Amino acid sequence: MDINEKKVPEVVIKRLPRYYRYLDELYKEGKTRISSTALSKKMGVTASQIRQDFNYFGGFGQQGYGYNVQYLLEELKKLLGIANGYKTIIVGAGNLGSAIANYAGLKKRGFKLLGIFDNDEKKIGKTVGELKISDISDVGRFVRENKIDIAILTLPKAATEKIADMLADSGIKGFWNFSYTELKNRNSVFVENVHLTDSLMTLSFKINQNEE
Repeated sequence: MDINEKKVPEVVIKRLPRYYRYLDELYKEGKTRISSTALSKKMGVTASQIRQDFNYFGGFGQQGYGYNVQYLLEELKKLLGIANGYKTIIVGAGNLGSAIANYAGLKKRGFKLLGIFDNDEKKIGKTVGELKISDISDVGRFVRENKIDIAILTLPKAATEKIADMLADSGIKGFWNFSYTELKNRNSVFVENVHLTDSLMTLSFKINQNEE
């Protein structure tokens, strides 16, 4: 698989998980191949856009044949790093952190959840999902000793920057940040900021515009 030397746009990268999700559904339904036109109808993206997106990675289809669903699924799995089994922890064992710890989708997508941390003495030692909540003071050592790749942050805004700096120094490669602050990429540490209410407000906007 040859990746086009031209930098892949962020909007294309964000579509890759959607491609994977739809193709995974097709594969489970027993579909063996699909055209860009048929895939575009499921995705809500034009067939031309799909071909352009895949061309960044060398293209996956054959003229007159379309896409082999299993092959494309495997190639997307490699691109997305799903097969890498990235070691993951959660920092913040509140309602959101606990919900994520119980979310089966992490394991299904290949992320190995190895720890959850908090500074609340009432929570430390309790079990969430399959994990026991550990003291946040131990998180740096844990990251170094276990070579953790990703930290899921569900922290109060005030604590996020300090904890993120410490984790970055401890060897973390990426943050999935649910805290109410925008973290920026630092050195070789990548950040995906998630604001749960953004999509809700987008929905609200659409309803509001329709009513007007």
